[in-house]
Amino acid sequence: MDKSFNLQGGIIREKLWDLLVSEPGVIMEEGFPNATGREQSIKGMQTSEFCLHPAGDTPTSCRLFDAIQSLCIPVIVSDIIELPFEGMVDYAEFSVFPAVNDARKPSWLGNHLQSFSKEQKDRFRQNMAQVQPIFVYDNGHPGGIGPIPADGAVNHIWKKVHQKLPMIKEAIIRERRKPPGVSVPRRCHCT
Repeated sequence: MDKSFNLQGGIIREKLWDLLVSEPGVIMEEGFPNATGREQSIKGMQTSEFCLHPAGDTPTSCRLFDAIQSLCIPVIVSDIIELPFEGMVDYAEFSVFPAVNDARKPSWLGNHLQSFSKEQKDRFRQNMAQVQPIFVYDNGHPGGIGPIPADGAVNHIWKKVHQKLPMIKEAIIRERRKPPGVSVPRRCHCT
């Protein structure tokens, strides 16, 4: 079973690298932030069943989008993460979410991924294919000049901003009206 894993930085990433580098059937690749590295990473994802996305230095990266476009089942190793377009996209329909503590146990992650049947993996890929347009930023026109697809990423970003705007406004108003020296707990997770 081929799996493409790009691990860069972060404590969880380092631990997973150490655990998985010698795991049978696991292909480990170090990614490089240049065009050649991205191209190699995408080729690896296109020939893999699962693509690992551990918690790291940024909330998300293009690797998740590339995995979805490659129909490589995302394995998102983070107990608390806000994913792009949540509320519009149910990631549980096409991704695997192991707990960090489980994923850090020797052989656990490899065994867990091998437990998925062909039918389950096919269902993940079918569900992923349905949401692929949401993760497309290119409008297909030369130089990007032209109309944007209605079901593409740009319109979904604006929809997400529109959803969050009332919470942001509430937080700003609440902050302005509080008495001096009073700490008001944050209720808006606007990342």
